[in-house]
Amino acid sequence: MKKDQKTEITRRKLLDACDQLISSSEEPMKVTSRQIAAESGVQAAMINYCFGSRERLIYEVFLRKYENAMQDADILTVINSSKSPKDKLKDLHFIIASFLVNNYSFTKAITGFVLFDRDLSKESFSYGLVKEHFNGKKTDTECRMIAYELSTMMQLVVFRYEDMREHMGLDLEDEDQLRKYIDMRVDLLLP
Repeated sequence: MKKDQKTEITRRKLLDACDQLISSSEEPMKVTSRQIAAESGVQAAMINYCFGSRERLIYEVFLRKYENAMQDADILTVINSSKSPKDKLKDLHFIIASFLVNNYSFTKAITGFVLFDRDLSKESFSYGLVKEHFNGKKTDTECRMIAYELSTMMQLVVFRYEDMREHMGLDLEDEDQLRKYIDMRVDLLLP
């Protein structure tokens, strides 16, 4: 078996083991590299070799779940609709926020990586819709910053959703309240 094939098999083993451990953990941030390696049957050093870090591995598992969920969601229907860019943003952010809430163990485990290490050159779909909404009234940099603020604030709010419910009365598990929150954030940043 060639080196690339062995590496790919190891990557899949690590991804599957990480997925299983994070999904079943009460405290996903405490799942260690050693636990992932033991579950996958490979050496812990292979996590860094294949992914660069434990956090990147967890993020890759999250992306796999995210991409599968987005294929099932009505993303293309929203994107191809005749709605305004602002309304498309609201609908898309609602779909994504719902996914983050429903996959909270992964959301909690990847938030630090997403906020501090994510490649900003690959910013989300929001940028294009923000730019389209402002139609030249904001600079490219301003549109990118607004898109970044929309996504990072949503990530933080979902990360702290229990505190949001307890201290602010915002229950993100309630679809109506989640929708109101998303609408408020988008309306605030895209007047």
